[in-house]
Amino acid sequence: MGKGFFQVPTAINEPIKSYAPGSPERKEVLEQYKAYFNNQVDIPFYIGKEEIRTGNTRPMSPPHDHRHIVGHYHLADKVHVTKAIQNGLHSREAWANLTWEQRAAIFLKAADLIAGPYRAKINAATMIAQSKTIHQAEIDAACELIDFLRFNVEYMSQIYAEQPDSAEGIWNRVEYRPLEGFVYAITPFNFTAIAGNLPASAAMMGNVVVWKPSDSQIFSAKVIVDVFKEAGLPDGVINVVYGDPVMITKTILDSPDFAGIHFTGSTFVFKELWKQIGNNIHSYKTYPRIVGETGGKDFILAHPTAKPQQVATAITRGAFEFQGQKCSAASRVYLPKSTSKDVLELVKKDVDSFNKPGSPEDMGNFITAVIHEGSFDKLAKYIDQAKEDKEAEIVVGGNYDKSKGYFIEPTVILTKDPNYVTMETELFGPVVTVYVYDDKDWTKTLKLIDNTSEYALTGAVLSTDRYAIDEATKALQNCAGNFYINDKPTGAVVGQQPFGGARASGTNDKAGSAQNLLRWVSPRLIKETFVTPEDYRYPFLG
Repeated sequence: MGKGFFQVPTAINEPIKSYAPGSPERKEVLEQYKAYFNNQVDIPFYIGKEEIRTGNTRPMSPPHDHRHIVGHYHLADKVHVTKAIQNGLHSREAWANLTWEQRAAIFLKAADLIAGPYRAKINAATMIAQSKTIHQAEIDAACELIDFLRFNVEYMSQIYAEQPDSAEGIWNRVEYRPLEGFVYAITPFNFTAIAGNLPASAAMMGNVVVWKPSDSQIFSAKVIVDVFKEAGLPDGVINVVYGDPVMITKTILDSPDFAGIHFTGSTFVFKELWKQIGNNIHSYKTYPRIVGETGGKDFILAHPTAKPQQVATAITRGAFEFQGQKCSAASRVYLPKSTSKDVLELVKKDVDSFNKPGSPEDMGNFITAVIHEGSFDKLAKYIDQAKEDKEAEIVVGGNYDKSKGYFIEPTVILTKDPNYVTMETELFGPVVTVYVYDDKDWTKTLKLIDNTSEYALTGAVLSTDRYAIDEATKALQNCAGNFYINDKPTGAVVGQQPFGGARASGTNDKAGSAQNLLRWVSPRLIKETFVTPEDYRYPFLG
């Protein structure tokens, strides 16, 4: 720090713009959407100050119009990944030694750039690349990423200010060093904010990063890179590569300087990464930090006292916003027999009121496309299976079409089997499965929910009975890292609901809190004695 204890600007959550008809932000984002959609961008990968184009490219197409190409991105070879590691390590000393307030200023500027001149760009890119409606893009790509950057700066200052007590004659102090080596960030397609936060949070604490975005998110990841560059992030702090994930990951995990992984993605992939790290453990200079947020099979539980309209809205929003492609999305629902018909009728009414799935450019659409053909085919398979199985029925939806875009109708499956395949399997799409329990079996149902899934990410209980809420809160404490009372199980806000789950849902390091940032530092305790002893004898020796 050097010349003062600095107070950073107080972080507040970025206000969400409405994009109502006639609003200036609606006009601006639609103009930017058209500009991106009607042109093609050539996206390099980034190592140090270099923008590298190998000529080995892949096309990028919107999921809602998969025959239309909006650009290409260049693939890295192993030599480039090795170069990215070397460049990061070369940049590490200068970046780690930069005073923390200078690092803070870069990311605060990035937040202001996203809030201002880049807002329409990052939202429009997310609408195109990930088929998000403008509301979903606004709360993710703009507001949540702004919040991550601003709140993390505040948390960083709080971490540095946390110091031990000192006794008479000594001064104890702690410095929070970056990790010795580099951090590997692997980010998913579904949240632009996560794509920005995973490399940025580690870099903010003085680390250098090799970042591999999802192939399905590179279009909007390019905007993040542009923002960081304009904000003044030094070359080599965050190096960005695209390409074969197996090759990239093996090259990185084989490096003795690998110091940590910041991951969001599938449970299977994360477990395989953990295994690779374990197999390589004797070659690393330090024990790598392993931080991951993975899958979910998130639940909504309605008590007999819950109001049917509130339950229905929690299901409709929780299961179908962004086509259910949130790790926190509601995908299994437990309804009491006494109100189940009313709730399902209300959900059916909601779904029937949706426009047919289409482009996010049409702001009358609540539902757009799923991310790619692999996701589409997987969801279609489970929907077809439910149509055939005796223990399941389709209450609403059940149709799909990929002729133009990867469109899956919002689908509600009703099952008689609480362990039916779609009650246990993560689908990652606009498909939710409902099981109806007898009202008298409320307590049994709590045990059923806790034992059904390997995941423990989010869950929600709706009730007007406070005793029932208390019982559920205690009984379900291990099966949801984020637990919601009388609300849907999605929509965690940075600084308010730190996010993460346990079991097969990840390491629960709570993105959006100081807990996550603490994983990217290695504290060093310094004890200074002012009057140094000169006699080894203690008083007890006489």
